[in-house]
Amino acid sequence: MSIYLNQLGIVCALGNGVDEVRQALFADAPSGVAPYVCLGKTLHLGAVTSELAAQDALPPMLHSRNNALLLTALAQIRPAVDAAIARFGAARIGVVLGTSTSGIGEAQAAIAQHQATGQLPAHFHIAQQELGSPATALSILLGLAGPVMVISTACSSSAKAIASAARLLNADMCDAVICGGVDSLCDFTVAGFTALESVSAERCQPMNIHRNGINIGEGAALFLMSKEAESDAVALLGWGESSDAHHISAPAPDGQGAITAMQAALDRACLQASDIDYINLHGTATQQNDAMESLAIHRLFGSETLCSSTKPLTGHTLGAAGVIEAAICWLTLKTGQLPPHWWDGEIDPAIAPLALVKPSFKPARPPRYALSNSFAFGGSNASLIFGRR
Repeated sequence: MSIYLNQLGIVCALGNGVDEVRQALFADAPSGVAPYVCLGKTLHLGAVTSELAAQDALPPMLHSRNNALLLTALAQIRPAVDAAIARFGAARIGVVLGTSTSGIGEAQAAIAQHQATGQLPAHFHIAQQELGSPATALSILLGLAGPVMVISTACSSSAKAIASAARLLNADMCDAVICGGVDSLCDFTVAGFTALESVSAERCQPMNIHRNGINIGEGAALFLMSKEAESDAVALLGWGESSDAHHISAPAPDGQGAITAMQAALDRACLQASDIDYINLHGTATQQNDAMESLAIHRLFGSETLCSSTKPLTGHTLGAAGVIEAAICWLTLKTGQLPPHWWDGEIDPAIAPLALVKPSFKPARPPRYALSNSFAFGGSNASLIFGRR
């Protein structure tokens, strides 16, 4: 049974809405990630600067920047969501999201005030930082009665949310699912990755010999997923998940967990590695992740399949990365254009060679199948395959 991603709402450093993101994604120069002062340092971050949706319709205990980003993405697909609810009923619509931050920024501000004054802000509620807050917010706002869940597996969260949403549809527990993810910038997250010596002050350069860490970003993306295709639909053809069981933060260096996830996605999609036209790399620009991923892709796909990392444009949006990069694959298949790999071209000879998409590259034919990788702390791996059939 085919599963279709019929509607997309998105907000990230590249823009607010499908049109803005598409134009910036395929532009002749990189944008999105920009310098900001954070923790007393100037860092390149993927911050959202557009106006966000109001949260007046939510209970105060669910107010957070995270949920404002989420509602901004929802507003873009709200007519289609309302039509699905009217058609199928509130009990047949599910919500599956991924996040890693939820409302931790609000908790950080509340603790700072408590340290200064001895009192928490009157508007602060512990529910703001609960991981279930984003899905609860959507369910309450839309009056839904179907399955509602949040997956939090670090950087694979929203990729796994897409796979979980597909399972709900295949099990006939839902007729449509609002699936995606959201994460928001805050000092706490930046400080954590800085402590790991994983943050780059400049625009990150995945696969580069001088790569030195990530640009942290924020954003939200939502798909309305169902078994029925609208015109010009993109299908979720396959997904694969695996666990390295290797280290709390470092990936297994042999790439076997990544290979297992990618091969499982190919098997579910009934495709061969040679069928894939484009791979959206996890591509964090950290030493160990890029070395592992390049090795895994080279072993499974060789060095001819076109690929790129889009994190130099969006930043690493952590729990939202899987769905934002799924959205980039969706735009790739819709437009026939490939996202460029923005870097200075200085190859690391110590890692496996990849066919990185050059700026202004025009494919000989529109891509038909795209794969997106998300590899998280704890060795939580997820790969998704999208296609036009």
